[in-house]
Amino acid sequence: MTVPEPRQLGFELDGGSVDESTSDVVDQVVRVRPDVVGIDKCFDYSVGRDTQVEVGDLVRVVLGGRRVGGWVTATDVTPVDGHRLVPLSRVSGRGPTQELVELADWAAWRWAGRPVHFLRAASPDANVERIPAPARLRIERNRRSTNSPTSGEVLREALATPRAVLRWPPGADRYAIVREAVDATGDGWPLILLPSARDAATLARRLRSDGNRVALLAGGSGAVAAGEWASARAGAVVVGTRGAAWAPLPKVGRVVVLDEDDEAYQGERTPTWHARDVVIERARRSDAACLLVSATPSLEALTWGRVLDVGPGERRSGWPRVQVVDQRDLDPATGPLFSPALVELVRGPGRILCVLNRTGRVRQLACASCRSLARCADCDAAVSTVVDGDGTEKFVCGRDAAHVRPMLCLECGSTAFRNLRLGVGRAREELEVLAGEPVGEVTAEGAAPDPSTRILLGTEAVLHRYDKAAGVAFLDLDQHLMAVRYRASEQALSLVARAARIASRGAGRLLIQTRNPDHPVVVAAVKRDPALFSDRELKLRTELGLPPTVALARVSGPGAEAFVEALPAAAGLRVQGPLEGIWRIRAQDHVTLCDALRETTRPAERLRVEVDPLGA
Repeated sequence: MTVPEPRQLGFELDGGSVDESTSDVVDQVVRVRPDVVGIDKCFDYSVGRDTQVEVGDLVRVVLGGRRVGGWVTATDVTPVDGHRLVPLSRVSGRGPTQELVELADWAAWRWAGRPVHFLRAASPDANVERIPAPARLRIERNRRSTNSPTSGEVLREALATPRAVLRWPPGADRYAIVREAVDATGDGWPLILLPSARDAATLARRLRSDGNRVALLAGGSGAVAAGEWASARAGAVVVGTRGAAWAPLPKVGRVVVLDEDDEAYQGERTPTWHARDVVIERARRSDAACLLVSATPSLEALTWGRVLDVGPGERRSGWPRVQVVDQRDLDPATGPLFSPALVELVRGPGRILCVLNRTGRVRQLACASCRSLARCADCDAAVSTVVDGDGTEKFVCGRDAAHVRPMLCLECGSTAFRNLRLGVGRAREELEVLAGEPVGEVTAEGAAPDPSTRILLGTEAVLHRYDKAAGVAFLDLDQHLMAVRYRASEQALSLVARAARIASRGAGRLLIQTRNPDHPVVVAAVKRDPALFSDRELKLRTELGLPPTVALARVSGPGAEAFVEALPAAAGLRVQGPLEGIWRIRAQDHVTLCDALRETTRPAERLRVEVDPLGA
């Protein structure tokens, strides 16, 4: 990894002018990274002998004739002889630890970004002038465990493993994991991540009720959030969401990532950093144990650490009853959504959640003759359509754009396909008629329905609004299975597992409607064994040269073509594209990929570089 640190003097961008108050005698020199978009350099400033300043402190400096914010990246810097420095204008407050300042440089390399982006993530939402007194981690021993003998043994083994991945059934209590992890933390403080702010707040309350000092970093703002940040800086059990990966702990003693597979840990805005990978690196640098927990661990996790699983009996008992409906067998007059099994479910007792993506993540195509979904002939992935050079429309694989084939149905050979467009609004109206009662609509942007509404229909956002239900139904799982992304199946299984947790808490049912009842995701859900899918998927990704066996970046924007052409030829990169204005860049590993992206000069035109893109 190559992370250059340019060093220039603070006066250089000020046209050589020197503040009249500047003394010929420099008491101390500090290096500052300004919080200015487009300036990826550090500058030196003088500090008076009475000013206390530390690495990471938030400061104000004069740069280019104006005052800007910044972070101290080094103290006791040796000044350049013969130069008079501009003084530091002000120390605004405490900021990231030295560990995080150094980690920001690594993250900028890892996700083709700038350190400033990550330093912002590591800084408090408001100025913090004083850090509270350090707390002592409360350790409670000899408490009765709620785990079975088997799961308790597996958990103890996972906590004793430096790099562990724990498959934990969706319906099993996760607090037992957190409690044992906190108890097992030796030198340093626990850092615990969850994908949602609501779950993080619930966990923080439980830990506080056990007597632990907890800092909750879950997307708040203002003085309250700054106070929680200060508590973390002093030392506390940190519980939080994605941003808590940058919690300013004095020392990381242990890392736990719950629901490691959740997409909420990665951002779509560039740089597309993943909280899991940030805390893995923090644990490595601090020599701390790291535990990734999920009912359906990502393939990245499975190839990173030692995988541990509970026994078959406990695994199955942690899943609800799963029923599958083959939509190809349904009466065309009633449509593909409202099977007898679904009608029975919504007319039964308890809260029912129905999942239907508003537009689908992809334009789904089904054979007009046999109603089978269009898919890749090589890997069964979803396909999209492209127009060939001769004007002929063809199918292109969603996993690998190099796989192109004629538009033929693999089941019956028909060349006629129809578009499947399904909307939440219309489906809600029809479901109300079948259920004989109001049905609430749930979307990520919409307001929450009346709390008394028993039946809820919506996008996958409905699974993030409710914790427990008597039943969960995927009205058309193929919208997720057949999305044109190489991760589509993996993400679909993750969604199914989340639904299973909600239904398990209500001792309920999980209904899956699909035209692909033999799909590995569906089979894994029915048999309540996610490893059946992940083992097969990892083998397939390896054969196709897809992550996690390789490193991948996606490049787009007006400057993309010039950037791709400037990539080092000797780097061993494989470039695909452009397809709809997007290039894919593959490398044998992240060191090769990230070094190449770092070394390539960026054009003046707008450029978007996504490393490990979420939607690829």
